[in-house]
Amino acid sequence: MSKSLYETLGVSENATQSEIKKAYRSLAKKYHPDMNKDPEAEEKFKEINAAYEILGDEEKKAQYDMHGDSMFGGQNFHDFAQGQGAGVDINDILRQMFGQQGGAGFGGASGFGGHGGFGGGSPFGEPDLDINANLTIDFNTAILGGVKNVSINNESFDIKIPEGIKDGQKIRAKGKGRSAQGFPRGDLIITLNVQESDEYERDEDDNLIKSFDIPLKTAFFGGKVSIETLHKTITLKVPKDTKQNQKFRVKEMGALNRKTKKRGSLYLKANIILPKIDSLDKDLVKMLEEKLPETI
Repeated sequence: MSKSLYETLGVSENATQSEIKKAYRSLAKKYHPDMNKDPEAEEKFKEINAAYEILGDEEKKAQYDMHGDSMFGGQNFHDFAQGQGAGVDINDILRQMFGQQGGAGFGGASGFGGHGGFGGGSPFGEPDLDINANLTIDFNTAILGGVKNVSINNESFDIKIPEGIKDGQKIRAKGKGRSAQGFPRGDLIITLNVQESDEYERDEDDNLIKSFDIPLKTAFFGGKVSIETLHKTITLKVPKDTKQNQKFRVKEMGALNRKTKKRGSLYLKANIILPKIDSLDKDLVKMLEEKLPETI
């Protein structure tokens, strides 16, 4: 049985939820229209978001695993999505397939997608007017906070991203859900997917870790290095005899813990850049060859 949604995310049918999420985040970063200006990137991004909305949800995934691409008339997902024609919302079709009524799309150019509707509700028959959605944000916005514009149910508005938000955490936009006569309007509940950074890591204690380059001379004899951080440019005093990957702590320049309101530390990890031997003075090279120890 063919199951092309797994191919869309580049994972095997036996992939764990962790592997599926990791693949999604990598592809979302690669094809996000803000970062990839290829004309086809936006459509690819939408397909990636749609695939993750299904495979990232245990119930929908189980439904898809049972039927495979027969749900798409035997076509692979890409051909099925492209064959719907202009003006047809692939998200509406997928919602019908997977038992969802109404709500927002599975994905768009902003990395935003969601679903909601009247299924379930309260024991007293009140409709469930909340909409659940996903939003992909970059690492820097997660650390510093910011504002993102989203579009849902033909309405466009800005939402505030709190400083220090973590991957998988949720924010609520009051009164931005669905409407029903005689009931207060529901909320938009957004789960944030934070893209990985090429420059920083964030640990469980809200510390940030960043590598910085220093020349061999500074590692040997010490010196000062200017380093650009997320918050500001700092000058770090590097002691003599600094080792490769040696860490230097800068207090309260990490991520904000939203519960304790305390900020973690920034750990700067030294990366020693060795000079090319051909660029050194010949007499110096000769002396180094003679004087440097041969054993560790």
